[in-house]
Parts: sequence; structure tokens; C-alpha cells
Amino acid sequence: MAKAVRIRSTCTNASGLRRFYNGSRGWVAVGAMAALAAAPGCGGYADFSLPRLTGHPERIRLRWEVISEPVLRRGVAGAWDGVDALNPSVVQHNGLYHNFYSGYDGRTWHTGLAISADGRNWERKGRILSPGDKSWEGQYIAANGSALWRDGRFLYWYQAGAPPRVGLARSADGRNWLKEPNPVLPLGPNGSWDERGVADPYVLEVGGRLYMYYLGQDRARRQRLGLARSSDGLRWEKLRQNPILELGPRGSFDENGLGEPAVWPSHGLYWMLYTGRDRLEVRRLGLAWSRDGVRWTRYSDAAFLAGQEDWNSKVVCDPAVETTTAGARVWFGGGDVAHPAENIHGQIGLATLHMEVR
Repeated sequence: MAKAVRIRSTCTNASGLRRFYNGSRGWVAVGAMAALAAAPGCGGYADFSLPRLTGHPERIRLRWEVISEPVLRRGVAGAWDGVDALNPSVVQHNGLYHNFYSGYDGRTWHTGLAISADGRNWERKGRILSPGDKSWEGQYIAANGSALWRDGRFLYWYQAGAPPRVGLARSADGRNWLKEPNPVLPLGPNGSWDERGVADPYVLEVGGRLYMYYLGQDRARRQRLGLARSSDGLRWEKLRQNPILELGPRGSFDENGLGEPAVWPSHGLYWMLYTGRDRLEVRRLGLAWSRDGVRWTRYSDAAFLAGQEDWNSKVVCDPAVETTTAGARVWFGGGDVAHPAENIHGQIGLATLHMEVR
């Protein structure tokens, strides 16, 4: 028998009603407000799914082709990305690939930009985003983000704060950014699966709507994956059924945590690459598929991509995907130290996932 949960978290909806989350009954309107307001990141919860894709799922043969060396190495000692270079988010715009990636200097995670004509040979353009220590972001991180080109500008959802939440920045040129003053995806209410952290956003646009896959952490420090949706990238509502992907079974490559999802449509299905952490903090990529973007099935109980080279022998993480006629190009982070966060000698690699109809 479920025990009673006290009323804890509040939010104001678009009709001006004050709503309370009581855990067992969800959001409950209990009174009218004089002012009509809808705060960013306060969209509540809903039942939804991604649009069904056209075509019929085929029997697919999947095959990796991985470049053996990093395509973007960490910076020189003392640089903003001199310890780790990870978390690529790659956007193609005006004939160029823009890589908004995360760099760690030994104390702080920043976001930087690199440019490429082919997605393989990159030219660094420097640091573009750092945490504002006098804001909600704190001093540790403004990175681990997901970028899109939409409505004539770059949108970049990124992780910041302690506990972590998701913010939004906008830029017309990829170099000069304007941040929203508050998080756009907040923590869940007390007792929820994401009450202690929301992080690792990955945003895609389907049918004119934006969908964000993200990591949520609960009070037991379990890290699982969830989903939210938005029409403008600023106001998000979370899926009531979250989380959408649970930890793997004992002894599996993802028994200790899930994170860094990357989702794309192909062959009548949605596919997801995600990072799995095992008990020793070795990280590898897993793969799952879905017909509606909500109910997911693991492609295999085993790791789908593990490091085969010295530089990524302990960590393969942070996938970013570009769909192609052959399947998908995948940029990913790699490292040679087993650690859940940093100081892994992180660098960025590139692979092609061939998806061949049998």
C-alpha cells in the first residue's frame, strides 16, 4: 500500500491556477491567481509520444565502422579543454559542421566550438560558454549540451547548476550567446525519479515539436532516462510515464547508470544510443529501439560499442548522431580512465553505423 505524500512543489499554469504536486495525484489546481503566467520550465506533465514514422520496420543488419584515432583531441595543458574534450553536439549549417563540445580545464566544464567542412577535420574556434557563478549555474559546468539550428539561430540546451538542471542559450552566429536567466527544465518534485538532477539533454525536432531526452537522478542516485516535449524550446512538459529506460540487470554494462542519450529516426523506427556505466565505471554505448519514442526495447543486453583503442579503452560515451543514407554518423567521447565524469583524458571520435536492410 502506497504511503501518503505531502504536498511539496508548486507551479503556475497558463490559466493562472496555482498547482501543487502531491506525488500520488499529480498536479492539482487549488486556487486562482490574480496574474496569468506560465513560467519557463514549469509546463507540468502530460501523456504523449513521438509521431509514428512512415514505412514499415525492416530487418536491419547493423555494422560499425570506427575511425581508430580521435578526430578532435583535447587541448594543450592549461587550456580550457586541456584535461578533457567530450560531449560533441554537431549541427550542419551553411555547408559547415558546427561542433559544440564540452571542455574541462581541471576545475570547470565549458562549451567550445569547432568547425569542419567534412565532420572529420576540425578547426577550434575557442570557448563560447562558461558558467555564471553569480547565477543559478554556479562555478562547475555550462556544458554537456545539445544544439539545433531553428528559426534562424542556434539553440543550445546545456547542463548547469548544483544540483544539475538544463538551461537554454541562443546565438545567431554560434559564437555570441544569450542565456535564459533560469533553467528551462527543472528538477522533478520530491520523491520523483528526477528530483536530484536533470542533465545530458539531447533535443530533436519531429513534426514541428521539440523532444528532449535527458538523464534524471533520484535520491538513491539512480540515473535513468526520461523524455520531455516543447513547442518553443523554452517551456517543457515532462512525460508522465518517465523514466523511459531503466538500469540494466546486475552484471550488465549499464547496471550502474544510464546517460547521454542520442535519438534519431530511421527505417520506420526510433533508435537510441546511450551511455551505460558498469560497476567499475567503465562506460560503453548501448542501443535501443522504439516505435513511438516512449516504449523502448534494448537491441541487446550487451554493450553495442566499446572502446577498441588505447585512447578510448575505458570510456565510450556522449554520442551525437547525423542520419545518412547509409545509416548514421556518430561522434562520441572516449577516454582511457574509468571515471563517471572527468579526468579521463577525454577526446572525440567518429564512427559510422551502417544500417543495411536484410
